[in-house]
Amino acid sequence: MQALREIEAVSKGTRCRQYLFSLSLNPPEAEPVSTQAFEAAITEIEGKLGLKGQPRAVIFHEKEGRRHAHCVWSRIDTNRMTAINLPFYKRKLSEVARDLYLEHGWQMPRGLHDPALRDPLNFSRAEWQQAKRTKLDPRELRALFKECWERSDTAPALGTALQERGFWLARGDRRGVVAVDYRGEVYALARWSGVRAKDVKERIANPDALPSVDQIKDRLAGRMTTALLKFIKEVDADARKRSASLEFRRSELSGRHREERAQLNQHQQKRWVAETNERAARLPKGMKGIWHRITGRYAEIRQLNESETWQAHLRDQTEKDALILEQVEERRALQLEIKAQRDHQQAELMQLRADVARYQDMQERKDASPSRDKGRDHDRSPKRTNNRPRTPKP
Repeated sequence: MQALREIEAVSKGTRCRQYLFSLSLNPPEAEPVSTQAFEAAITEIEGKLGLKGQPRAVIFHEKEGRRHAHCVWSRIDTNRMTAINLPFYKRKLSEVARDLYLEHGWQMPRGLHDPALRDPLNFSRAEWQQAKRTKLDPRELRALFKECWERSDTAPALGTALQERGFWLARGDRRGVVAVDYRGEVYALARWSGVRAKDVKERIANPDALPSVDQIKDRLAGRMTTALLKFIKEVDADARKRSASLEFRRSELSGRHREERAQLNQHQQKRWVAETNERAARLPKGMKGIWHRITGRYAEIRQLNESETWQAHLRDQTEKDALILEQVEERRALQLEIKAQRDHQQAELMQLRADVARYQDMQERKDASPSRDKGRDHDRSPKRTNNRPRTPKP
């Protein structure tokens, strides 16, 4: 933090507002990557971007069984007190990424072979946060909207396709046409379908004919019976219960990994102090030291000490990397179980949306022809079925 504060203080002497440049290094999930490999990649990147020699901060961390690195550079050239320009930095980073994949023999993503083949399911931070609120995978959501858009060529067909999945078209305030789910969450149709606003206007020529967001919310809330709300809460409660066991194991594993790293760090520090004292004892003092300086023996001992110090540093780093990679593999095995649980939860939540949509459609039909339902049971909330994916045992 102190280094970043110093960079900020230096930037005050310029008119530059974006005085930092940051990036993340995310190697393939199943590939073991050492600290030296990360540092070599960072050195190559800063050379490519013209940031060589600039102050920087590097942070390593593991998340969900993958090792990442984050690097931040100062863009301020302290000699000229101007910001270093970064023209075409995205293209240059893509070139470095392509070279790294080839150098390490990793399977290259299609988007690096050809930019036109980049994943169409990429999403923004806002989309990720919105999906997180609804407990759904943003990739699942975007794929859902994209599928509904591609299989529909008219506004009514699009509305029907979305409603079958638990979304209702509505007139947005500033986002044009939107979709609303049973929770009241609003989704921008163009953004989630991966199309232009112009395409939405061509598909839905008269958005004013659609109900407003508030009207959709009121309509859905009015048809949410006590039994249906209980059904929804049961699904959420079941998902939380199934996740509790895996979350406990994840927390326990993280605690054990922290303890193992603390023990290794303590052992290395003690050894480092002992070896430093041993190397310092080699340097003669007094008259003997003066004589060794005259004969050149003192410089030889100092050079030997510097070489051994560097080798000790590399040895300690290798030990740390070995422990980290071992822990990452252990965490990745647990992550596979967590992913299976998430996939099951996704399938059940998507099924829930379809159930709610069918119930809402049934209620609309009943409201449209009340005489047909006379004498029938008015509580038609969906029953829990047994055809949902089975929960993977942790």
